Amino acid sequence: MKFARSLTTLAAASALALGAVTSPIASASDITPEQIRGEATPSTISELDVYGEIEEYLPKNDAGQPIPSREEYEASIGKNVKFEDVNINKIPDEKQWLGFILKYADYRQNVKALNATAPAMDRQVPLAVVTPDGTFDSSRPTLYLLNGAGGAEQGMDWLVSTAGQDLDPNKAGIQDLDDYYGDRNVNVVIPQAGAFSYYTDWITSPNRSYLKGPQKWETFLTKELPGPLEDHINANGKRGIAGMSMSATSSLVLAQHNPNFYDAIGSYSGCAATSTPLPNFYSQLTVNRGGGSTTQMWGPKGGDYNRYNDGLINATKNNMGNSQIYVSANSGLASATDMGSSKIDRLGSAQAFKSSSTLVIEGGVIEAAMNACTHDLRAKLNREGVDADFNFRETGTHSWPGWLDDINSSWPTFARAFDLPVEPVSGGTSDSALNAPADKDAATESEAEADAVENADVESDANAKADDADKQNTDKAKAEADPAAPADSLPVDSDTAPKVDPEATEQ
Repeated sequence: MKFARSLTTLAAASALALGAVTSPIASASDITPEQIRGEATPSTISELDVYGEIEEYLPKNDAGQPIPSREEYEASIGKNVKFEDVNINKIPDEKQWLGFILKYADYRQNVKALNATAPAMDRQVPLAVVTPDGTFDSSRPTLYLLNGAGGAEQGMDWLVSTAGQDLDPNKAGIQDLDDYYGDRNVNVVIPQAGAFSYYTDWITSPNRSYLKGPQKWETFLTKELPGPLEDHINANGKRGIAGMSMSATSSLVLAQHNPNFYDAIGSYSGCAATSTPLPNFYSQLTVNRGGGSTTQMWGPKGGDYNRYNDGLINATKNNMGNSQIYVSANSGLASATDMGSSKIDRLGSAQAFKSSSTLVIEGGVIEAAMNACTHDLRAKLNREGVDADFNFRETGTHSWPGWLDDINSSWPTFARAFDLPVEPVSGGTSDSALNAPADKDAATESEAEADAVENADVESDANAKADDADKQNTDKAKAEADPAAPADSLPVDSDTAPKVDPEATEQ
């Protein structure tokens, strides 16, 4: 397959693949967004109208008016109000994260919905930004957290998949994503688009299923977005990038292509390599599910551009040596969360057995492959003299329980890079804090009793979030996608795309 590329790009790709870059700069984050941008057109950042995006999917009163009204929604911001009637399962997959923001007080307060233009793709990309207090008044590090293959388009993004899940086993109560990062003085940016794209720059423009039009995700994420976004959120210049499954590869490669731009890199259950036969086949399985092929994406297997986007080849001291690095993989052996007995209450016996079988067999095979890839990466980094935190779990399949653990297990690595404490600090805005008295010493005994009731409500609220996530994913489980489908199988259209269990395999 012929494709055009400049001699300059070829030279840069060859140099990077060989690690033939000039001696590294003293520390990460010495490279600014303006230096990375080059001739790319910067993004324009705007607020996303959460209510307007999902208004048509809200329940209606007898007069046919949506519940809540826009006025009720806007009046609820900053208050501990939950809109019980909102059924997140009625909202299209790609907008379900917005449903959580509208329905729940802590999401509404702490998660900001933004739009960013992506000039190279002639489109807009929605962003979820998790903040500690709902404002950008304080200057904080920025963590770019990339979704896996299906992403927000299949309702499997970080926000939805962590709803009601406890990410911090060392803290009382349920610590889902906004609670967890709310205690850690960092802004977390989640691009809510890019399914099956590998967040890379494609050499062609596919036109099937989830992949339609130009796919210039590296250009967007590294050149167009960071400067305007970090200005908008008052960032302090420290930044990290992390991803899971498909985007575990992406987080490595984007950092390697831009040495010293990211202080920290997180890669959860991915395969760094992409250009050799078996890893390329893994990539093909993923991209094919979205309606594309690796040839459309990177050109011929093992070709110059494929090697340029190989996270194992480019894992050199020059490319990664100044960043803090966390890499994880499970063994592929079934854990307790993979067994049918852990799913019966949510899915019923028959579906629990099916889901468990998929996880144990397919998810186990995939994760065993990712484990082998990750051992290759460790060997390469050791040869290069690059320090990294590797987390090899003795059990676990290619599924969400491991990635939920990675949020907490990788935090010490990111905290070190961001010059932040490892232990959580107060200051996040949870449901119970929204209506807390300004002067706690002035709280009366009756107020203390009210707080106790409210704390119970918060626990109940977390359970309700988990129930919402379970309900929307029960239907997904009934038509589970086959992550190991043959490479030549035809993808389905996005409006009839197969759905998956919240613990189902993601690739």
